[in-house]
Amino acid sequence: MATLAASSCLLSCLLVLFLSSVSAVTDDDKQVYIVYMGSLSSQADYTPTSDHMSILQEVTGESSIEGRLVRSYKRSFNGFAARLSESEREKVAKMVGVVSVFPNKKLQLQTTTSWDFMGLKEGKKTKRNPTVESDTIIGVIDSGITPESQSFSDKGFGPPPKKWKGVCSGGENFTCNNKLIGARDYTSEGSRDTEGHGTHTASTAAGNAVVDASFFGIGNGTIRGGVPASRVAAYKVCTATGCSSEALLSAFDDAIADGVDLITISIGDKTASMFENDPIAIGAFHAMSKGILTVNSAGNSGPKPISVSGVAPWILTVAASTTNRGFVTKVVLGNGKTLVGKSVNAYDMKGKEYPLVYGKSAASSACDPESAGLCELSCLDESRVKGKILVCGGPGGLKIFESVGAIGLIYQTPKPDVAFIHPLPAAGLLTEDFESLLSYLESADSPHATVLKTEAIFNRTSPVIASFSSRGPNTIAVDILKPDITAPGVEILAAYSPDGEPSQHDTRHVKYSVLSGTSMSCPHVAGVAAYVKTFYPKWSPSMIQSAIMTTAWPVNATGTGIASTEFAYGAGHVDPIAASNPGLVYELDKADHIAFLCGMNYTSHVLKVISGETVTCSEEKEILPRNLNYPSMSAKLSGSGTSFTVTFNRTLTNVGTPNSAYTSKVVAGHGSKLDVKIMPSVLSFKAVNEKQSFMVTVTGSDLDPEVPSSANLIWSDGTHNVRSPIVIYTSDY
Repeated sequence: MATLAASSCLLSCLLVLFLSSVSAVTDDDKQVYIVYMGSLSSQADYTPTSDHMSILQEVTGESSIEGRLVRSYKRSFNGFAARLSESEREKVAKMVGVVSVFPNKKLQLQTTTSWDFMGLKEGKKTKRNPTVESDTIIGVIDSGITPESQSFSDKGFGPPPKKWKGVCSGGENFTCNNKLIGARDYTSEGSRDTEGHGTHTASTAAGNAVVDASFFGIGNGTIRGGVPASRVAAYKVCTATGCSSEALLSAFDDAIADGVDLITISIGDKTASMFENDPIAIGAFHAMSKGILTVNSAGNSGPKPISVSGVAPWILTVAASTTNRGFVTKVVLGNGKTLVGKSVNAYDMKGKEYPLVYGKSAASSACDPESAGLCELSCLDESRVKGKILVCGGPGGLKIFESVGAIGLIYQTPKPDVAFIHPLPAAGLLTEDFESLLSYLESADSPHATVLKTEAIFNRTSPVIASFSSRGPNTIAVDILKPDITAPGVEILAAYSPDGEPSQHDTRHVKYSVLSGTSMSCPHVAGVAAYVKTFYPKWSPSMIQSAIMTTAWPVNATGTGIASTEFAYGAGHVDPIAASNPGLVYELDKADHIAFLCGMNYTSHVLKVISGETVTCSEEKEILPRNLNYPSMSAKLSGSGTSFTVTFNRTLTNVGTPNSAYTSKVVAGHGSKLDVKIMPSVLSFKAVNEKQSFMVTVTGSDLDPEVPSSANLIWSDGTHNVRSPIVIYTSDY
C-alpha cells in the first residue's frame, strides 16, 4: 500500500499506492548513511560496536562520536548507521572491510474469505500439524502491532518455543503474551501500531480465528491467518512518515538472532536497487544463510513496467490479485436507474435522495470548467455544493469534499478493480456508468440520487492481477523472473489498530479494516510458507519457495501488453494445499547464490565480506544468472529480429515418493511461439532426496517486441504437477 496510515483509504492517496521519494536524514551538512560490512568476524575478541566507534573516530577526527553513531548491527551481520558528511562517507567507503555505503532511505509500507478462496479452509478437511505450527515463529517487520487485538490473544497457547531468544520491548502500556511472544521498536514511539498496517499484515499471516469480524457490517465473517496456532514477533520500523532503512536493517539483525522461522516484510522502494545497496536484500541474504525465508511485497507502482522491487532471488516476491469476493457500492438515480460503483461505503443514506451537482457546474471564478469538472483544489464554489452529492470526473473530490460541504461523492475511478474506504457516502464509477450519470445530469431538471451502503458480491471465478501491483521485468538480475507469485491483495479484511484512521480525514476507530495492496498479499504468502514449514520443519528457504512457486495455479492473462503476462504474476497464484505436497523442488543454498553473484560480476572482495567466506570468482565458481537453480526460467535477449537458442540447466530434488518417474510436458504461453526441448524428457527417482538434472533448450525467432514470449514446463508423475514458467524477452518495455 501507499502511505503507512491506510491502504484502506483515501483514493487520492491509495490509487497511487507508490512509495515516497527517497529522503536522507539530515543534520546540517551531514546525513545518515548505512555502512554495510557483511558477516560478523569469527575472531573471539572482535567487538562490533567498538570497531564501529573506532572507524567513526578515525574518519571524523573526533574523540567523541556522540550523535554520530545511529545504530550498530552486531547480532546477525556487521555494519552501522552514522551521520556523515560527503567527504567522510568517501573515506569510510574506501576502508578495508566495508562492502558498501549508501544513504538511509525512507521506504514505505506497501480476510473473511481469502484463505477459503485459496483452499486453506477451516475444520478437519484441512490437514494441520498443530504441534509444529505452535513452534513456528513469524517475524513481522512493519509498523508495529496492537497487542490487545483478539487476533493475538494467547488463549489456549502454551509458553513460547524454547528456541525463542527475543524480548518484549514494546514500550509503555505494551504487553506480550504466549501468542505475541516478542516486540522490538526502532522508531522511539514504542511497538504499538498507531497506523493499522502492521496489525493487519500480522493478523493476515498468523492471526487467530475471530468470528463476527467486519468493517461496520461489511464483509462480516471469521477472519484468520494462514497459521493461527503459530507465534508472532513484531518489529516496528515504520511510522506515519515512512520506514527508515537503517531501522529496517536493525530489525533483520535482531529477528535472525531472535530465532524467527520466517520474515514477512510489506515494505519496499519504488524502484529496484543494486543488491549491495538494498537493505531488504542485505537482510534477507543473511536470513537465507541462517535458514530463514523472507517474503516481500512486490510494490504498488503498477501497471507500469519495470516497477517491481524486492528482486533478489533469495527473496520470495509477491504480487497482488483479487479473490472471488468484491465490494460494490450502488448509486440509484432519481430516474430509477442503478449504477454499480466501487468503494467501501459504511454510511447509510437510508434511501434518501440528495441533489446532485457536477463540479463543472459549480466552478468558482478561480478555475476553468475542465479543472472544476475534476474537482481540483480551490476550484468549486462552496455555496453551490453544500448539502449535495458532488460529482467529479476524477478522485480529486476526495481532497475537497469536506471544505465545500458535500454530503456525498460520486466520481469516475481510474482503478476499477479496487474498492477503498471513504470518510463519506461515496462511489467510484467506471467510464460507461459515469457517462450515464452525466447524461442523467444533463437531461434531468432536478437531478437527485442516493448512495447505498456497500455490499459484498461473490461473482469472480478466477483471480485477476490488481492494476496497482508492480510489474517486471527485473532490472537488476534481468534473467530472474520477478515477481515470483501472486496472492490475494485486494479488499482484504483483517485486524486493525483502533489508534489508526480507516482513511484520511476519517475520525472513526475500528478493530478491523479493509485494505488493498501488495502489503496484503505478502503476508498471505508468508502464511502459506509457514504452513508448508509446519510439515517440513527442516526444509531450506529455497525448498519452501520452490514448493510455493511450482504448485501455483496458472493465471489467465487479461488485458493487453506486459501488464497481463508473467511480469505481473510470476509463476501464478499461490495454492497452499498443493504447496504442502510439491513432489519435486528446486534447491538452492548460500553457495549457489554466491556463484550467481559471481556470474553477475560481483567482485571477490565484496563477496567475501557478504558471505563471510574467501571467494575468488572464477569460471569454476560462477554460473550464468539464468542457470541459477530457480523455479522459474527467464532470459533477456539483445534483439528481437533474429533467431536464437537459449539453454537453462536445472536440478530437481525428489521430496515425494521413492521409485517415481516424472515425464515432461511443455504448454505454450503467449507472444511468439517458442520451441522447447527437454533433455532428458523423463526423470526417474529411486529414493527420497535424490537429485536429477536436466537441460531446457529454447529456440525461436522474430520475438514479439511488445510482450515476452512464454511457455510452461510441467513435470508430472500422475499425482504431482511441477510447473515452471519459461519467459524469453528482448526489452525493458
